[in-house]
Amino acid sequence: MSQTAPVSTPVPMTVVTGFLGSGKTTLIAKLLRRPELARTAVIINEFGEIGLDHELIESSEEDLVELSTGCLCCVMRGDLTNAVGRLMERRNQNNSFDRIVLETTGLADPAPIVHAAIADPFLRALVRLDRVVVTVDALTGIASLDAHEESRRQVALADVLLLTKTDIDAGDVLALGRRLAGINPDAAVFHADRGEIDPAIVIGAAGVVASTPSEQACAATHHHHREHAQDHAHHHAHDEITSVSLRLDRPVRAVALTLFLQALAETMGPNLLRLKGIVAVAEAPDTPAVVHGVQHVFHPMRWLDAWPDGTRQSRLVLIGKRLSTGWVEALLETIEDEVAQVSGQ
Repeated sequence: MSQTAPVSTPVPMTVVTGFLGSGKTTLIAKLLRRPELARTAVIINEFGEIGLDHELIESSEEDLVELSTGCLCCVMRGDLTNAVGRLMERRNQNNSFDRIVLETTGLADPAPIVHAAIADPFLRALVRLDRVVVTVDALTGIASLDAHEESRRQVALADVLLLTKTDIDAGDVLALGRRLAGINPDAAVFHADRGEIDPAIVIGAAGVVASTPSEQACAATHHHHREHAQDHAHHHAHDEITSVSLRLDRPVRAVALTLFLQALAETMGPNLLRLKGIVAVAEAPDTPAVVHGVQHVFHPMRWLDAWPDGTRQSRLVLIGKRLSTGWVEALLETIEDEVAQVSGQ
């Protein structure tokens, strides 16, 4: 495939994943009928897994499937770059969509996709990662988390967690909520009633969750999640994946922040599943920096025009294996001290 010329403004892309049978198929099929998603392209791993009704299928051309709803489906049989490139070629011809929803298979680890979206220069020119939405079965969610690391990694990467099948049987939803908070305390949590949800949860809208949770997830933190995470600090032995949240009232010098991120990447590598946050940088405290990384790759810092909630408090969330709050805090403080000594301040 010849790589298409980048669009002038990257198209927002939402990743929807979830363990086998968790309801993402029903969710996406119903979302495609909503007028808010009329100008949406959908990338799926293998056609058929999404469970689209036959009446939705308008026509098919190789791996591109046109839907009667106006949406365009691309079957991803190769890599993400190939799929996005083919969609963009179509978009350049007819300006047919304004956003992309990517659905992964139930056994997929979403980290490589998120990694590619923020690290691949070609993809970064075409798409902007909006959010990672993960469906969790309220009936079998705890069992899936117990038995499958893929399920735990999906939860760890989520900006939004959608609890499904709560309409069938409430089950122990509170226990599941505590378990999810122990893995990812800063993900926004919603219930999906038979696949019906506010489309803004998936496609982004200020006031529902942070405008771009993949980059500003800390602005939509649920305080009770943090409390549950504190209560659940012992974690289950099989979880391994844990989260660390840092809140700083002091600004951080730009060079110290850069060195801190580099040190995390070099020290933790693939064990750092995700880092996201908003930071007050000493050189520009009124325009906070948004940081976002997956494993050892960090997206170039972006700068906001103002603090989203008026609170000038830096918030960093790290999700990964064998994380320690004390170690992360000590690492940052050590780097800050060294930078201060070198600069004579």
